[in-house]
Amino acid sequence: MARLILSMNGQNMAEYNMNKERYTIGRLPDNDVRIVNPTVSGHHSLIINILNDSFLEDLNSTNGTYVNGKLIKKHALQHGDLVTVGKHQLRYIDADTEEEDDYDDEFARTMVIDSSEVATRVNESEGAVAVAEAPVARQTETIGAEDGARPIQVAKIQVLNGTFAGREVLLNKAVTTLGRAKAQVIAITRRAEGYSIVKVENEADREPPTVNGNPLEDQARPLKDNDVIQIIGIKMGFFAS
Repeated sequence: MARLILSMNGQNMAEYNMNKERYTIGRLPDNDVRIVNPTVSGHHSLIINILNDSFLEDLNSTNGTYVNGKLIKKHALQHGDLVTVGKHQLRYIDADTEEEDDYDDEFARTMVIDSSEVATRVNESEGAVAVAEAPVARQTETIGAEDGARPIQVAKIQVLNGTFAGREVLLNKAVTTLGRAKAQVIAITRRAEGYSIVKVENEADREPPTVNGNPLEDQARPLKDNDVIQIIGIKMGFFAS
């Protein structure tokens, strides 16, 4: 049985088992998946289940329906698809294909690297950066109080292609490292002035990682909302809020 997991800012809010033919998504009380938010239309989207397949349709909503970052009118849902409705996300999980935990674990094994392994290189590229967990359960935090603190949004990256399309990583650490060890590694740092990215490792004869098609150098560069990062063939969108 397929299911939907509703979340916002990386925090799961509800889960829905897809055990009937039609599911409406919207702001009004008569929806099967009700999302009370002004960015969501009264009747925003519709999912129709036919045998083992699920089909998503936008119901002429004001702000549109997105799947894995792309605006859609109709879409045949695949395991792992991330549907964005207003400021909320719905992950589509096909239990017959793969369990969600296995999906997340495989992504972590493939792409997410222990920051301590590359801390020295990042420090050389960007100056002293504390490699530490920054536990975050809120969308906005205050960083760098000793330097005159200001709020900073907790950004995220979202995979845009391939097996892990729709997978999100919340950038709530001082340093988040991504890639494949000994092949290609990047580091995204989080500081009071915002986020930056730097190339940490690149295998000889391999094309370097890019941001918006431009090769990353050994020196850090700032990240901006909607930047597209490409590393070892995987495209990821950077979203500042």
